Amino acid sequence: MQTDDLIAMLAKDGAVHRRPSLLTWAPVAMAAVLSAVLMAATLGVRPHLEQWAGAPLFWLKCAFVAALATAGLRAASIAAIPGARFGGLPWLLAAPLVVMAIAAAATLLVADTDTRAQQFWGSTWRSCPFLIALLALPIFAAMLNVMRGLAPTRLRLAGAIAGFAAGATAALLYCLHCPELAPSFVAFWYLLGILIPTAVGALIGRAVLAW
Repeated sequence: MQTDDLIAMLAKDGAVHRRPSLLTWAPVAMAAVLSAVLMAATLGVRPHLEQWAGAPLFWLKCAFVAALATAGLRAASIAAIPGARFGGLPWLLAAPLVVMAIAAAATLLVADTDTRAQQFWGSTWRSCPFLIALLALPIFAAMLNVMRGLAPTRLRLAGAIAGFAAGATAALLYCLHCPELAPSFVAFWYLLGILIPTAVGALIGRAVLAW
């Protein structure tokens, strides 16, 4: 019997490990702190950030990526153990995407023709996705290392989820630097930055997370 067949059989038979404690994910938290330090040291926190506290679009942006990060981290904790089921988690992930898509469409519809392109492209579209992906690297590496020790069974999916969670967490940190507020920009370019490590995780998950 091959290893993959044995893993699948154990998962079907209900041999599901108890969900790991929060302490298990401590390396991921430390990696997030490292990414925050790297962001502050290399990119810098946006000047006069406190002035944005009165901007609803700033809080919408932060809430969007925070919701994605929460759903991603929750999904990672589930995907890391054999035989786990996601339940209604896909709906939790879809909700912020739908809300931001509606906000993006609404703001573009009421915008002047001359400003629609500016709202979508902003001034940082060339760098935004890649900076998010780079900030995600320490978190991504830590998450893969933790998940590998917890014996996931669906390796490609687990790798993709690890990349998504890391990308969304990095995007939340990037909010402190990014000057863009338009929902259309955030909905596309932020999501693209999150999907880069997601795709990488799907590609390397089987090799990295194998028992």
